[in-house]
Amino acid sequence: MFLRRESLREYMRLYPVISIIIVINLVMFGLLELSGGSTQVETLYRFGAMFGGGAIEPELWRYITSIFLHIGFMHLLMNSFSLYVFAAPLERMLGVWKFAVLYLASGIVGNIFSYFLHHDLYIGAGASGGIYGIYGAYLFLSLFRKDVLDADSSKTVTIILIVGIVYSIIVPNVDLYAHVGGFVGGFVFMAILSTIIKRRARRNGM
Repeated sequence: MFLRRESLREYMRLYPVISIIIVINLVMFGLLELSGGSTQVETLYRFGAMFGGGAIEPELWRYITSIFLHIGFMHLLMNSFSLYVFAAPLERMLGVWKFAVLYLASGIVGNIFSYFLHHDLYIGAGASGGIYGIYGAYLFLSLFRKDVLDADSSKTVTIILIVGIVYSIIVPNVDLYAHVGGFVGGFVFMAILSTIIKRRARRNGM
């Protein structure tokens, strides 16, 4: 399920939302680097990163724009890899628009959690909220829709979640609140969308 054997052209045709997200992430990272650096707070702020902990409240559009910004190349690389490998089956299950809604909604919920749970000054960016929303969606399927997610894929999801939790806790400068919020959002939205999964999964032979 999570093995990607498609050529780049096939991948872009089969998974247009993920492809567009990765391209936007790459373009925005390039613009950040050309405009002062993707690790510079001022540059991140100007391009729409999320922030909180101060007297000024972030504009509402930052809850979306920050999802497409990344702080440093490794941040971009890890999130792009996660999207490329793990998000593809979910886009196929849900279809273009429902997957896009789940991804964006999870990212927004992650930013909401981050804003309200941070008590110190912070600046946040990245696709992690949306990615953890995908993991949350898979966990819902592994628990409540075993007709859709096979046993091996469920084990893979469990391993990913364990690694993700440990990573979020022990690695410095990782926004644990955004990860938790995205995960909760994805789990809840998948519960709402799950009624359409069985029909689409059968249609695609999954």
